[in-house]
Amino acid sequence: MSNQYVLFDAPGPRSRRIITVLNIVVALMIIGVLAWLYFALAAQGQMQPHLWWNAINLNAWTNYLIPGLTFTLQAAAIAVVTSVIFGLFFGFLRLAPIRILRWISMVIVEFFRAVPVLVLMVFLHFFISQYLSTVIDPRNSAYYAVIIALTLYNGAVIAELVRSGVRSLPAGQREAALAVGMTTTKSLRFVEVPQALVAMLPSLVSQFVIILKDSALGYIIGFAELLRYSRQLGAGYGNIMQALVVAAIIFIIINSILVWLAQMLSRRLSSRTSGLTEVGIPGVAPIAGDAAEEEFTETRAQAIIQQDKPK
Repeated sequence: MSNQYVLFDAPGPRSRRIITVLNIVVALMIIGVLAWLYFALAAQGQMQPHLWWNAINLNAWTNYLIPGLTFTLQAAAIAVVTSVIFGLFFGFLRLAPIRILRWISMVIVEFFRAVPVLVLMVFLHFFISQYLSTVIDPRNSAYYAVIIALTLYNGAVIAELVRSGVRSLPAGQREAALAVGMTTTKSLRFVEVPQALVAMLPSLVSQFVIILKDSALGYIIGFAELLRYSRQLGAGYGNIMQALVVAAIIFIIINSILVWLAQMLSRRLSSRTSGLTEVGIPGVAPIAGDAAEEEFTETRAQAIIQQDKPK
């Protein structure tokens, strides 16, 4: 029996004709809106070639776009690493067997998830410039405020992803780990969290994209990133719209590359984990995919089963 259509029936000839007509109508509407937008901008002189050329020429890239992109990628890359560390640490604590640790981590995670990242940036910028001026140059306070704010907010989200990812695993994973002599902590480190990371990889990538986009909020507190440099470029040549369009295209390209790399990594990880076979306790998924580890796991499980047999 085919289960190709589970939630709905296949459209018939009449439905397919209606769908085709609707697609054509929507496409014509989109083309009409784009044409209207083009002529409206042309009437205001915004489609003149020199305005677009000044947004993409060598001077724009050398003095504005590349420096701004460098600061954006640098801040986003640091925030990605630190937020993953933050998320894994508090994700482990949220799964800890000690209740007080779970409560403390829950309060921290929920607090930083609830506070908007822009509010964190503004607060940290003020706090660093006012109270940490002897440690951090006030001119760099916006830079550190952006990185710390992105770390706290997105790290809290990643911590919740880790907790929910581990909780969604079959109970047999932990039972198999405990059966071969692992502690609860080792089960989390070597069995449950690695599998959860593979399952939640799409959500992680979405969070990395959010980190990259949210770095543009640093413009409000004076962080010199791509958006700020683009506005400076537009103010200097009178082509703010063109400069912002170029910056938006750069963001789209970078995010698309990031998503493509994540999809490729997800396919490779899925292909590696799909070849696992059941070993050890019947009905329980294997703990490791490596052949030597599988043999070791099976030996330990059989030894424990033999010990538990009545003499």
